[in-house]
Amino acid sequence: MRTHDKHVLMCTGSRCSDDNTPLFQQLGQKIDARPHLKIKRTRSNCFAVCKNGPILVVYPEGVWYSCTDEAVLERIVSEHLENDIEVSEHVVHRLGTGDV
Repeated sequence: MRTHDKHVLMCTGSRCSDDNTPLFQQLGQKIDARPHLKIKRTRSNCFAVCKNGPILVVYPEGVWYSCTDEAVLERIVSEHLENDIEVSEHVVHRLGTGDV
């Protein structure tokens, strides 16, 4: 396992949409295209927040995003993962705060 500063988990289950695997693969491509990032990426079957899915969670911050398409994914990668700026309009939950 490579050294990482953040851990990103993404739902790839079928409860919130037919198949989120392509979005998960795009996440990997976007991270790999930025070799300076130290990000661990893990798929999850379900976070049980299907109405906002697919869900992408960033730790250690504990920020849960509704990641509905590639444009939102790009913003999360470029703003949050790369520059530590939360993409607040897509946040659905924060660790220690609850749903927003």
